[in-house]
Amino acid sequence: MESITIKVEENLAKEIDKAMKPYYSTKTEFIREAIREKLMLLRKGQAMEELGKHFGKAKAKTGYDEERQIREKVGREFAKKFGIRL
Repeated sequence: MESITIKVEENLAKEIDKAMKPYYSTKTEFIREAIREKLMLLRKGQAMEELGKHFGKAKAKTGYDEERQIREKVGREFAKKFGIRL
């Protein structure tokens, strides 16, 4: 395991002490977990950006009336498929 030394402001050190007490026995455990969570959030953000490239916004906007017609059409198709009379 590699050692990393950090310096933090006194106020931040006190906040860490307060936050870690019920859950972590050492500051090292607390900071490791915080780093893991930050890395996970960064990876998630990168994944969302990548998905956004493939599933971006639609180029054509649809109005309320057009969306209503589409919903009705889909509803009729499902009703017909499952033998439901409307």
